Amino acid sequence: MVSSTPRVSHAPTSRRAVSIVTVLRRRPVAALAAGAFLLLSAVHLVAHLAGQEQVANVTQWFVMPLLALVVWTATGAPRGTAAAPAAGPRGRSRLVRWTLVALGFSWLGDSAPDLSSGDASFLTMVGFFLLAQVAYVAAFWPSRGSSVLRRPVLLVPYALALVALVVLCAPHAGALLVPVMVYGLCLALMAVLSTGVNRVAGIGGAIFLVSDALIALGAFVPGFEVPGPLSSGFLVMVTYLAGQALLAVGILRRDAAEAGES
Repeated sequence: MVSSTPRVSHAPTSRRAVSIVTVLRRRPVAALAAGAFLLLSAVHLVAHLAGQEQVANVTQWFVMPLLALVVWTATGAPRGTAAAPAAGPRGRSRLVRWTLVALGFSWLGDSAPDLSSGDASFLTMVGFFLLAQVAYVAAFWPSRGSSVLRRPVLLVPYALALVALVVLCAPHAGALLVPVMVYGLCLALMAVLSTGVNRVAGIGGAIFLVSDALIALGAFVPGFEVPGPLSSGFLVMVTYLAGQALLAVGILRRDAAEAGES
C-alpha cells in the first residue's frame, strides 16, 4: 500500500538541480532501460508513419513498462548502501511510488483498446487513464506550494485549454459529458501540479495535456482533423510519449535532488 507521508519539500528550488545523465550514469540498468524505451518509442512512431498498425499496437504494449523500469531502477538506495531512513519501501520516495502507480495505469490504458472493442474499449481506456491522472495528482500534491497554483496569472492558459476542450466536445459527448468533464479536470490538475515538481516535469505535464486533448477532439468533434501531413494518431502518440518521458525525467531529477545526489 502506498504511504501518504510526504518526503518531498514544498520548496524544490532550494535543492540543487541534478542532471538526468548523472542519475543514469550511476544506474547502468536504468540507462539500458532508458535506451530501450527510446528505441521502442522510435520504432512505434515510425510504424505509425508507415501505416504498420500491427507493429504500432504491439510496441505500444511495452513502452510504459520500459519507462516504469527506468523509474524503478533509477531510484531507491544504490546497491551496497543503506536506504535513507525517511524513504519508503525499498528506499523509494512517495513521489516515485505514486509515479509507478500512474505508469501502471497508463500501461493498462494503452492495452485496453486491444482487449475489447467499441464504446466499452474507449470507456475502459478512459477509466484507466483517469486513474493514472489521479495517481499523478497524488504524486505531485505535496509540491503544490511551488506550482502555478500560487501564481493565478500562469493558471490562465490551463483554464482556457480546459474550457475550450469542454466547449468543443460537450455538444457531441452525449451521456459521456460528465465523465469527459471529470477526466478533463483531473488532467488539467495534473498538468498544473506537475509545475511544482520542476520545469521539466511541468513541460511534460503540459504536453500530456495536449496529447489527451487530441484524443478527445478526435473522439467527440465530428470531422476533426489535425492540419498537415502527420496523422492524428501519430501526433497523439508522439506527444503522449514525450509527455510521459519528460514527467519521468523531471521526477527522477527531483527525487535525486531530494536524496542529496550530485
